[in-house]
Amino acid sequence: MSDETRDETIDELRPRLIAAMIPHVAFDGWTAVSVAAGATDAGIDRDIAHLVFPGGPAQMVDAYTAFANTRMTVALTGIGTMKIRERITFAVRTRLEQAEHERETVRRAVAVFTLHPALSAKTTWRTTDAIWRACGDTATDFNHYSKRAILGGVYAATLLYWLGDESDGRAETWGFLDRRIAGIMQFEKAKARLTGSGNRPNIAQILGRLRYPAV
Repeated sequence: MSDETRDETIDELRPRLIAAMIPHVAFDGWTAVSVAAGATDAGIDRDIAHLVFPGGPAQMVDAYTAFANTRMTVALTGIGTMKIRERITFAVRTRLEQAEHERETVRRAVAVFTLHPALSAKTTWRTTDAIWRACGDTATDFNHYSKRAILGGVYAATLLYWLGDESDGRAETWGFLDRRIAGIMQFEKAKARLTGSGNRPNIAQILGRLRYPAV
């Protein structure tokens, strides 16, 4: 056991172990085999590593999502100068681009989510919350919840599209993401004309009212 491992708590070990497990999950899934292999790569005692995820695959996927959210948040530092629509689009794209070499790992995570819908909902909420916070959202009223709930649908749909996208540079995925947001913009503009408001749509409010299912 390394001195570093002895000094770390389980919570501190978890993201380090997850990072080391990622390349193994693509072949061995979210299993004890991947935990052992990741522990070896990270210099973590295997006996201790097997205590990190007592909840099994569901807890591993939960930790992977938290790890990915932290990675994304760091990359989004300084995006406050963009328009809100650009920030949201950039954030979702960044989240997926960071996982470009982890697609099979993500695919296996989605398989676990199908068995644990409550976990899927919780982790999607956490991801969209991380995105909105990185984009500077400070809402504490109903919009706080509606923004995250509806962006979750956009994110989930884009994630699934991305997993099946074989286009160069995942260009079709980014087009898909742009269309989902642009479609809502067009709807809001049309509604404004019909109601005679004449006001330009607020993208933060628009994204807060998205009602697309995660297909």
